Amino acid sequence: MPRPRPLVMWWQSSSKGHSTVEPPLATATRTANAPASKVDMLSDPVGATLYRTAVPTTIGAIAVIAYYLANTFFVGLLGTDELAAIGFTFPATILFTYFGVGLGIGTSALIGRAIGSKDAEQACEITFAAMAMGLLLGLLFMGPALLSIDWVFPLLGARPERMELIRAYMHVWYVGLPLQLMQFAGTAVIRATGNAKLHGKLMTVSALINAVLDPVLIFGFGPWQGLGIGGAALATVIAWAFTIVVIAWHLCVREKLLRFRLPSPANLLASWRKLLVITGPAALANMITPLATGVLTATIAVYGPQAVAAYGVASRLESFIMIVVLGMSMSVPPFISQNFGAQCFDRVRLGLRLSLRFVLLWQLALYAVVAVLAPWIAAIFTTEQSVRDIITLALRIMPASYAFQGMVVLSASSFNALHAPRNGLITSLLRFFVFYVPLALIGNQIGGLQGLFVGAALGNVCAGVVITSWISRYTKRLQLQHAQSA
Repeated sequence: MPRPRPLVMWWQSSSKGHSTVEPPLATATRTANAPASKVDMLSDPVGATLYRTAVPTTIGAIAVIAYYLANTFFVGLLGTDELAAIGFTFPATILFTYFGVGLGIGTSALIGRAIGSKDAEQACEITFAAMAMGLLLGLLFMGPALLSIDWVFPLLGARPERMELIRAYMHVWYVGLPLQLMQFAGTAVIRATGNAKLHGKLMTVSALINAVLDPVLIFGFGPWQGLGIGGAALATVIAWAFTIVVIAWHLCVREKLLRFRLPSPANLLASWRKLLVITGPAALANMITPLATGVLTATIAVYGPQAVAAYGVASRLESFIMIVVLGMSMSVPPFISQNFGAQCFDRVRLGLRLSLRFVLLWQLALYAVVAVLAPWIAAIFTTEQSVRDIITLALRIMPASYAFQGMVVLSASSFNALHAPRNGLITSLLRFFVFYVPLALIGNQIGGLQGLFVGAALGNVCAGVVITSWISRYTKRLQLQHAQSA
């Protein structure tokens, strides 16, 4: 299938003079029967490679969001109590999801570097270790999580009449926890091999399975009455199981990366240590986001429930406005990891530079559209004019800074790909607790609610400038050190 030309040509023209750089061992990576869906991250033109991996990964990210939208929609048809119950489950489910994201980041960084350095044995060991870690930690977390339901959710404010609904959902969801963590590990391996297209297809089909099963398992079929809210969780778990089966087959048969034989205990423990070195800081960095959001929500609460409701809508819209950044934060790190392993630092720097430039231009262009359509977007979510006005205000201020926020996200994921997870964690800490939250609070003191939005936006801009400069200097230093040692 021919590649879409305009964007690819823009990428390639931006990388003219660099995109055809061949690493010393690039020729060895090419095989006559290589799958057409895969890209060679070590020798294909840099711009085209980033484009061909970012698009399907972004589609996969949209599919992941579709999971939650489908569950929320169908559960909402059951009634307000069921919808409120599933809302209470979000903090618990997102906690384990963030750990899974961290496991995926660590897996992708290690597999990518092993592939780039042509260490097939190391790639196989990390693949097994990552899948095994997902399974074992899921089983380990499952018991305490199930036992904690009756005291955790009341602490979050769940009333007794909703606890039965929460139990029905979380009992099933927690049982599927090992599958979710294994899915994060497996899809990270697939992305690290350069097969982003398969990742996108897997997530899309899995979301469709979830959406098809939701109404059947929730409301029943024929004489069967269905499982109610528990059916939504079961649909998600079945979709995870399907994904795991396909991942295992692909990694065993196609990639030859997953071998069902136990490595030596010493090698397995060594692989787990390597994974945890990156997984821990990456997961912690993700957990900072809801903490900062909670601080701003508490600050906004003094302006009344309308302001809180409007900020909640604006926060949810942020994930849609930045969906391309989310996709690139998953597709760019495997490219960086492979070229880092192959010591192709010119391609690392070029790929990072092109990605940051694209995010800057894309998000600024998207902001112009969002700013114009803000009143109509606000009208979709509420009929109350005061809430509409605040949503419109937020959409005309905050998204102006999403280009710089996206640059921070890409920089953090790139630090992890370069096996510098501490820098990735520092990046998130700097953005939220040095720039974003403090400037938002200062803006709130000076200009009220509008000042808070302006301060938060300025925080994103300052963080983007500082952190982008940092990673640029960091990668340049790596290149110079490699040149000196050579």
